[in-house]
Amino acid sequence: MPPETMTRTTMFTYRTETEQGKHVFEIFDYSQHKGMDTKKFIRFDTFSVGGHDWAIRFYPDGFTSHCKGYISVYVELLDKETKSEFEASNYLRDDHLTIQCVVTVKKKSQVLITKSLNQIEVPPSNIAEQLGNLLHAKEGTDVTFSVAGARSPVFRAELYGSVREAKSEHITIEDMQPAVFKALMHFIYTEVLPETGDQRDANLEMIQHLLVAADRYAVDRLKLVCQSILCKTLDVENVCSTMALAYHHNCDRLKDICLDFITRSDVMDALVKTADCKNLKRTCPSALADAFEKMISFCKM
Repeated sequence: MPPETMTRTTMFTYRTETEQGKHVFEIFDYSQHKGMDTKKFIRFDTFSVGGHDWAIRFYPDGFTSHCKGYISVYVELLDKETKSEFEASNYLRDDHLTIQCVVTVKKKSQVLITKSLNQIEVPPSNIAEQLGNLLHAKEGTDVTFSVAGARSPVFRAELYGSVREAKSEHITIEDMQPAVFKALMHFIYTEVLPETGDQRDANLEMIQHLLVAADRYAVDRLKLVCQSILCKTLDVENVCSTMALAYHHNCDRLKDICLDFITRSDVMDALVKTADCKNLKRTCPSALADAFEKMISFCKM
C-alpha cells in the first residue's frame, strides 16, 4: 500500500523587523526665530533609535526659497549621510510650535511561514508496473486476463484465493451502485477517473462513494485521489459528511483537514445548523468531540 503522504503547501510572508522611537520637540517664542533666512537651521539635541543617533533640523524660514512662508523640518542620521524629510504641522498656537518626530528603523528582514495550505499528495501512477507483473505471473493468466485481480488484493482474493466460492464463475458485488462500480473499474483499468458532468454536488457524492469502494477493495491510489479531491472542495455543506467518511475509512490526513476547517470560528455558527452536522453527531460522535476539543485548545493559544 502506498503511504498516505502529507503535503503542506506553505504561503510565505516577508516581514521587516523594525524599532520605533517617538520624540517631541517644543519651540517656545516661535515668532522670534523667524527671519533667520533660508537654509539656516536650529539643531536639537540628539536622540537614539535602533542603535543609531538622530537629530532634528528646524528651518524657521524654510530649507530653500521655494519654501518661503513655510517651515522645514528634517530628521538627520548622524552616523551616515542620510536624512528624511518630515512634514511639519501647520498648527501654531500662542507662538508655541510642537513637533513630534517618529523614527522607525528597519533592523532586519525575515521570511515567515504564516499559513499552511492543506493538501493530500497522490503518488505517481504505477499501472505499467502492475500490468507487467500480471503479464509475467502464472496466476490467472492461463485462463483469464484479470486486471481487477492484479490491481486490487481484495479482487484477487475473491478471484483466486481461498475466499472464492467453489466452482463459482461470478462475483456478486453487493451494497454498491452500478455507476460507482463502473467508475471503480474505469480507474482500475486506466488510473484516471471517468469524465463527469458539471453538477458539482453529484460529482462530490460520486467521489465520496468511490472513496468507500476504494477502501473496500484496497485500491489505495484511488483512495488517495478521492481524499485529495474532497479536501480541496470542503465547504459548510459537505464537511460533516466528508469527516464521517474520514473517520469510518481510516483517512487520517483528510480527518485532520476537516477538523481544521470545522474549528474555524467563521464557519462554526453556520455549520451547526446543517442537517449533516446533526447526522454526524448521531453516527460519529467522536468526530464532533475531537472538533470541540481542538477548538478549546486553539482558544487557549
